Amino acid sequence: MKSQENELIEKVVQVKRVTKVVKGGKKLSFRVVVIVGNQLNQVGIGIGKASEVISAIRKAIADGKKNLIQVPLNKNYSIPHIIQNSFGAASIILRPSSLGSGVIAGGAVRIVLELAGVKNVLAKQLGSNNKLNNAYATIIALKKLKSIQQTLKHRA
Repeated sequence: MKSQENELIEKVVQVKRVTKVVKGGKKLSFRVVVIVGNQLNQVGIGIGKASEVISAIRKAIADGKKNLIQVPLNKNYSIPHIIQNSFGAASIILRPSSLGSGVIAGGAVRIVLELAGVKNVLAKQLGSNNKLNNAYATIIALKKLKSIQQTLKHRA
């Protein structure tokens, strides 16, 4: 377990200043979205809120490590099949791509796919440009993917 944690890479996607209105005025804090992955087949998303950016990043990384998922990849480091998913107003489409085409995606979707270890994929964001919702939509889509072995086992 220790060697796995050392291999994880963290990337900060968004740092947002948020306020809460209380009796004495406005209370300022920061919300940080971090993607954590090992570039092999594990990826997770974490959110942290604190009054300082550094402590919010630390909380987000800890949350991301708790929420790691396994991503089934085929032999040319692509996803096994086409998948479409939405989260809130954000909707994404992921398509497998041929060897050498690279990750064709934008924003938070690209970061999630790169840290998951997907090297050849076509992705399109539809609807919202919200980084958090697009990242969640990608994570949920990757969670729904089924490997070739799982599909064959289900058919038998």
